[in-house]
Amino acid sequence: MWRRFLGAAAMLVLLSGGVVAAEYALTGSNTTVTFIGTKPDGKHDGGFKKVTGAANVPDDDLTKLKIEVEIDTTSLYSDNPKLTNHLKSPDFFGVKTNPTAKFVSSRVEKDGNDYRITGDLTLLGKTKAITFPAQISIKDGTLNLTSKFTIDRTQWGMTYGQGKVDNEVTLGVKIAAKK
Repeated sequence: MWRRFLGAAAMLVLLSGGVVAAEYALTGSNTTVTFIGTKPDGKHDGGFKKVTGAANVPDDDLTKLKIEVEIDTTSLYSDNPKLTNHLKSPDFFGVKTNPTAKFVSSRVEKDGNDYRITGDLTLLGKTKAITFPAQISIKDGTLNLTSKFTIDRTQWGMTYGQGKVDNEVTLGVKIAAKK
């Protein structure tokens, strides 16, 4: 019986082309998603405390990296408690009706020493394709990813305060996940 099982397992590996994917669990302790919102007279920093998901890297080939992450928008925080409550309101994230945001990668391309990640970002129930630069490496069994980029919040319907709050928001992503 074991011979059959081992033979079937070997056949599956052969049929799959021998691809071995390293999987990394993404959590709020190893993955941070932050933001910086600006306005003419200053800026505010914030982020999300709860993140779940996975990153898979077949054959340790970073151009085959697949990321799927869900962000608990109710875990939003900022540098000002009053602003945190406002950001959770329907004027911005509307966390009661949109308790999660999501990113699913579709392509990773080498770009010099860095990479460009393309995927779908879902905010406020709207999904839009985005592409952003990232520094990615695997070292000592840890997947490291760092990125800083901007999105136009109005593309997802976040239009409150136009003219007083800049439309461009800087997002920061940092992953340091062990196998």
